[in-house]
Amino acid sequence: MLTDLKNAAILVVDDEKPNVRFLEIILEEAGFTCVRGTTDSRETLPLCRSLRPDLILLDLHMPYPDGLTLLAELAEAREADPVPVLVLTADTEATTRYKALNAGADDFLTKPLDEQEVLLRIRNLLRIRFHHVLLEEKVRERTDELHLAHLDSLRILARAGEYRDDVTGLHAERVGVTSACIADAMGYSPEYVDMILRAAPLHDIGKIGIADAILRKPGPLTPEEFEVMKQHTTIGAKILAGTTSPILRIAEEIALYHHERWDGDGYYGLAGEEIPLPARIVSVADHFDALTHDRPYKEAWTVAEAVRRIEEEADRHFDRRVVEAFATLSHQDLM
Repeated sequence: MLTDLKNAAILVVDDEKPNVRFLEIILEEAGFTCVRGTTDSRETLPLCRSLRPDLILLDLHMPYPDGLTLLAELAEAREADPVPVLVLTADTEATTRYKALNAGADDFLTKPLDEQEVLLRIRNLLRIRFHHVLLEEKVRERTDELHLAHLDSLRILARAGEYRDDVTGLHAERVGVTSACIADAMGYSPEYVDMILRAAPLHDIGKIGIADAILRKPGPLTPEEFEVMKQHTTIGAKILAGTTSPILRIAEEIALYHHERWDGDGYYGLAGEEIPLPARIVSVADHFDALTHDRPYKEAWTVAEAVRRIEEEADRHFDRRVVEAFATLSHQDLM
């Protein structure tokens, strides 16, 4: 820890050159290797951005901006990165100390400075600083681990849903990739595209609740069987319901509504923009993948045939905006 402290970046701000030089000397003699001083308080914010100090030693009474003004100007940046500030001033008034501490200073020393006390205060503040940084790193690592575990769970859940009528489980992944490509082509943000990539593979999770005799039937379904098959949308939505995860909320919408049609002739009769956008996107991706791969009840179509059918169904089965975005993709790469 002591080695880390000596590598800390320290910024000294004081309008008196002898004061700056005094602090630079005692810090360098104590083994600190990254000390930067300035007598122009106007340089403080630019230096903070370039140096990214671990500690600021700040005088109060300086030509504008003074120390209290700088504390106010630094407040927003210190919310995100709480760099400690040690105020050093010749003003011995208690009200001055109160103002500085109230403005965000972490500690306060009056001039003339005692060399040993300055170094002890600096080391104490830096220890707090590095403990805070270390804690943040551990929290960030744990958060990343939980996020990766969450994504792994989504992938496993999607494969479980597809395994019973697509033993490879690749249909779900392909639909996710195609859906994300469509969302990207429509101009949505990388964050939204990533959520579609994660949520879309769960579109058929409800097939877990459909009997094999119907799910794998090598021919057309009877009207009664089709009514049972339709239940996979509600089953999927129930499996995914009740979560605070943004990805799973989108997945719930997709599971429930990906068989809706733009003209209102889908499972639940929603039409046009009543159908959630993620479901409209996945509807196109799902149909493309289903058409271009063998199923128990049909042989695969060519890519050209599948693309042509989807384009023909714009404004009837599919949202034209989604179809137009899909048309710009390299379809062979989606196989």
